[in-house]
Amino acid sequence: MEHSASVVVIGAGIVGCSAAEHLTGLGWRDVVVLDQGPLFEAGGSTSHAPGLVFQTNPSKTMTELAAYGVKRYSGLDVDGEPCFYPVGSIEVAATPERLKDLKRKHGIATSWGVESGLLSPTECAEKSPLLDKDRIYGGLYVPSDGLAKGVRVSEAMAREARGRGAKFYGETEVTGVEVRNGRVRAVETSRGRIETENILSCAGMWGPRVGRMAGAFVPLLTPMQHQYAWTTPVPGLEADSEESDHVILRHQDHSMYFRQEGERYGIGSYRHRSMPVSPEKIGGYEAGETMPSLMPFTPEDFEGPWEESRRLMPALRETQIERGINGLFSFTPDGGSLLGESREARGFWMAEAVWVTHAAGAARMIAEWMTDGAPSIDPSAVDVHRFDEFQRSPSYVLARSSQSFQEVYDIIHPQQPMEEPRPLRTSPFYIRQKELGAYFLEASGWERPQWYGANDSLLAEYEVPEMEEWAGRYWSPIVGAEHLAARERVALFDMASLKKAEVTGPGALRFLQKLNTNQLDRPVGSVTYTLMLDGKAGVRSDITVARLAEDHFQLGLNGPRDIEWMGRHLPDDGSVRVRDISGGTCCVGVWGPYARELVQELSPDDLSNEAFGFFKARRIHVGEVPVVALRVSYVGELGWELYASADLGLRLWDLLYRAGRPLGLIPAGRGAFNGLRLEKGYRSWGADMTTEHDPYEAGLGFAVKPDKGDFVGREALLRRRQEGPRRRLSCLLLDDPNVVVMGGEPVYADGAPVGYVTSAAYGYSIGQSIAYAWLPPALSEEGQKVEVEYFGERHGATVAGEPLFDPAMKRMRG
Repeated sequence: MEHSASVVVIGAGIVGCSAAEHLTGLGWRDVVVLDQGPLFEAGGSTSHAPGLVFQTNPSKTMTELAAYGVKRYSGLDVDGEPCFYPVGSIEVAATPERLKDLKRKHGIATSWGVESGLLSPTECAEKSPLLDKDRIYGGLYVPSDGLAKGVRVSEAMAREARGRGAKFYGETEVTGVEVRNGRVRAVETSRGRIETENILSCAGMWGPRVGRMAGAFVPLLTPMQHQYAWTTPVPGLEADSEESDHVILRHQDHSMYFRQEGERYGIGSYRHRSMPVSPEKIGGYEAGETMPSLMPFTPEDFEGPWEESRRLMPALRETQIERGINGLFSFTPDGGSLLGESREARGFWMAEAVWVTHAAGAARMIAEWMTDGAPSIDPSAVDVHRFDEFQRSPSYVLARSSQSFQEVYDIIHPQQPMEEPRPLRTSPFYIRQKELGAYFLEASGWERPQWYGANDSLLAEYEVPEMEEWAGRYWSPIVGAEHLAARERVALFDMASLKKAEVTGPGALRFLQKLNTNQLDRPVGSVTYTLMLDGKAGVRSDITVARLAEDHFQLGLNGPRDIEWMGRHLPDDGSVRVRDISGGTCCVGVWGPYARELVQELSPDDLSNEAFGFFKARRIHVGEVPVVALRVSYVGELGWELYASADLGLRLWDLLYRAGRPLGLIPAGRGAFNGLRLEKGYRSWGADMTTEHDPYEAGLGFAVKPDKGDFVGREALLRRRQEGPRRRLSCLLLDDPNVVVMGGEPVYADGAPVGYVTSAAYGYSIGQSIAYAWLPPALSEEGQKVEVEYFGERHGATVAGEPLFDPAMKRMRG
């Protein structure tokens, strides 16, 4: 047993073994991998996973992780036995609605670089001979999907890692983790102590227990039982392979999947009740007669899926269920994996809740993260720090993980909110919004009005075009009326869900300068739009910074990851404090041509353009309410963001609402907000740009001041600027104003896919459909013609100059 290591990987399943291979490939030496079970069938989810690899996912990150896995697994074997069988996949549609969704998924696959095609029922049956073509409307075919042998991949990866010096120890239980001064120092095991400053936990369903040893990880994953059964031999099925000659099959209308296994068929089902298991109740490898990741099969839960299996594949009527399992897999509140370094114990890294499909990609990501400080693929969808504190509560994790299980194969609309538990977070304005007939969607637990029923009367004033069914879901024509009224009058927008923080202390300016691209050494009362980059010059977040005093800054952020990132970079001398003020602070956006007239009526302070200019901040009073007023606008109109303490928020809303009614004031929702901001070309982090893009590519070079001094990512950014853009974020106007896309659609030029849509909306002020998209530089010039594919049909679009509305910025600055 080793006495020291550069990194100890806990867990020798497919994730841990892949991580060891990638770490050693990046130059790490003295890598030690431990598992409580025998190598390599160690008893976790890898040991029983059926190994179906379907790459296509609404998340670009998850698709790219899976695509890398296919590439990596395809080159592996163990003693001549392949680790991956590229048999292809078909997702069948048993309803017209599912067929329509498969057309959308075909577009998503194309956007994310995965080859796919739509098949007729007959073509589906040709590739999956047991399939009854009369029961389906068609299917989506991905030729590069297939079957990964999880245990075999683990061993193949381990052999490569061993070839570079990594050591693997099975039947070695981790019993403790030593942390001193906030950093990992050692791992205690049943076979001795290993000194190390880096731990990578790939323990899967045991991950919460390992993390707790380091005081590092609140359990955000829930092991859930998932049913899988094998049939008796299928009459007439003469297999050429012990694995599969048929494509793998997904029957999403019944939450099922199928794979051939020699003369038999394997059937997986999510069409059963949620059956969570507490991590504390999962024993070690020797705790029972079977592997700890296997629960007893519950035949009563499989009755419905079995009947549907025999309807879809009539040949199965001649078979019986030979055996079955309830295998444990980890689910999280949003269905994503958990990667990153703990904030409580530095050096404690994790790659948990990762399925076989994404294992190699996740391993590469975490290895790059540990080595270079930033991965090459945007990690935001899997970053363990993406959750707020309430999302870490056991009741929330259980409720949302159970829902994630139920929704695995559902048709999920991009705007579909979670159903339970709600409501969780409400602004002080919530009671008034309900009275005004607000239709709420949800974001990060916040109830956010999408539109207001009280504005129905506006439809008599404004002509609003209809939307087709998909784009029109979670939409009302009131959205368009609110949009136009905000341009002509004044509107109140609830901005309480914006993540907000205070940065204070004598070192605050120096600290923020180091983390941001723009010049923040500006006079008190200044507001600055700036970017935080990772070490590879990727856009980690875009934020606003208001300097309220010499050593006091208020920040508008994008989420919990920004708070964690700042906390990670705090100086050790205590000269800087970062405080999340989101819960105790509310914000209302007051925007529109009459905004100044409205706020001035309620405030004794001088709000003239001369006294209170654009991108300035001041403390003022609105009636009895002290507010921090920022003269900024995300919708492109005159006005302010008004911040108040939550206890006075309702009073602030009521004062503004009553005083604004004679001016034609309306409350406006996020639907109008999104269209207004796209008409102005304002980017949304996470949708329009991520760490995979640099500021110049995203059209945000104005927020970068390289000459101000050093900041995180500066050297990499200078190299990127010299190399030139790889692609550009471009504004498109669709030729047909009646076509409104949603985001994620592929963009074509000369018949070939060249990019994808990020954000889209109808621009009611300009009467055109807007889409922002990433395009090659040669196609990003104004006037270039492209096509956007939407549900299988291609629609012409033209690259436009931006901003589309008020390009001289007169309305905001007036």
